[in-house]
Amino acid sequence: MTKLIEVTTKSAPETGAPPPDRVRSGNPQNRTWNAYETPDQKFFSGIWESDAGCWAIDYTEAELCHIIEGESRLTDADGTVTTVRAGDAFVIPPGFRGSWEVVTRTRKHYAIYLP
Repeated sequence: MTKLIEVTTKSAPETGAPPPDRVRSGNPQNRTWNAYETPDQKFFSGIWESDAGCWAIDYTEAELCHIIEGESRLTDADGTVTTVRAGDAFVIPPGFRGSWEVVTRTRKHYAIYLP
């Protein structure tokens, strides 16, 4: 059965930041509005945003991202840079290692699956 969810930023977000040992530049602070989660907590989706900064990432999950606003750069372990802006959609696969740099405050829809 299909479940219609309300994806909104009207409620108070969960706030956080990358662990200090992963931050490469800036003081990135992020906010998350989780809109849906399965009972087994392996799939969830909502809206995430972050202030400018750069941090190391190491994905064990699969994530579908759709950028709503802002600009970010993802750099993989080989040094390949992908710039994403409002309107872009992409998948980050499990095993992706590199960095996420928020150039201008970035907001995205996300859908994450934990294996």
